[in-house]
Amino acid sequence: MSEGPRIQQVETILVDLPTIRPHQLAMTTMHRQTLMIVRLHMSDGLVGTGEGTTIGGLAYGPESPEGMKLAIDTYFAPILLASDPNRVARTMATIATSVQGNHFAKSAVETALLDALGQRVGLPISELLGGRQHDRLPVAWTLASGDTGRDIEEAEEMLARRRHNIFKLKIGKGDPAANVAHVAAIKRALGHRASVRVDINQAWSEATASAMLPALAAAGVELIEQPVALRNLGALARLARQTPVAIMADEALNGPETAFAIASQAGADVFALKIEQSGGLFAAAKVAAIAEAAGIGLYGGTMLEGGIGTAASAHLFSTIGKLEWGTELFGPLLLTEEILETPLDYADFGLAVPTAPGLGVTLSETQLNRFRRDRAEASLHVLPRAKTGS
Repeated sequence: MSEGPRIQQVETILVDLPTIRPHQLAMTTMHRQTLMIVRLHMSDGLVGTGEGTTIGGLAYGPESPEGMKLAIDTYFAPILLASDPNRVARTMATIATSVQGNHFAKSAVETALLDALGQRVGLPISELLGGRQHDRLPVAWTLASGDTGRDIEEAEEMLARRRHNIFKLKIGKGDPAANVAHVAAIKRALGHRASVRVDINQAWSEATASAMLPALAAAGVELIEQPVALRNLGALARLARQTPVAIMADEALNGPETAFAIASQAGADVFALKIEQSGGLFAAAKVAAIAEAAGIGLYGGTMLEGGIGTAASAHLFSTIGKLEWGTELFGPLLLTEEILETPLDYADFGLAVPTAPGLGVTLSETQLNRFRRDRAEASLHVLPRAKTGS
């Protein structure tokens, strides 16, 4: 009996891409996005691709694209080279015994394994995860310039192009009252034509949030994301009970364990489901199951991934029956440069889930070589050649 496929090379590449405008968050302002691309080269000629991305590097959380690359090169690669790539869950379980944390890096590697497996069996990743229930997903757009007039103009353009009719505003930086007025002005301008939501990015105290939430509700805001620090689950729960506006947990969610902790104390009305923050597609599916069992709404979140990570998220989100708050998979649209051979299909206020086997997308080698940080040679781990002899 012939042996099955093996992973022969583990390749990691850092890709730096400019953004269409500065993207302001409470903790930093982004002027570019760095993608950590991992490619698993298989003995049967297939290549599985994954992506690890953060928002603003280490300003957002404990992982960075540079750190993901180092972790995969040093700790993941030897395990992958000795694994059976057809046994994705077992491979990831083996990695988990040797690598603590590193959720974003694990998500990238798991995506690459699933991409290769999907290509091998001729099925999209969504079918490997139980089967898609949606072919298109609604997509929100974040208005994060910080300028009221510019944000209104940007929103009007998106509505006119039928690209987005859900808008989220980052309001954790600066004076809370001024930020609430900024949101109210935008909602007045857009009226019933669009949904307006806000993200505080953990920036407010419980007292500030308690004072500001009524004004946000009066302004017509439908969803308030992570108003307080991620560890302050008690405050999150109290705010969720206090306001009629839905409160969403984001940074507080780091996989099934934290999802269960929040659900156990009715700590949020909505979960921001993110494959990277959860530790991969399998773990994110468990987070979704916990939310559904607890009656918590779901929102398909983003770490502002490029085309690879966005496609991976779309595959998982398409399998969820009720994604009542839509998604925020606009990451590729924030970049000035496309890295896929064929861009993802954004139209009619949504994103089409790719249908080809695996991820269903292909990296552009030209763009990859143009924007890769080293511009010369990626880090490459090669399975030693078997000795030959008579």
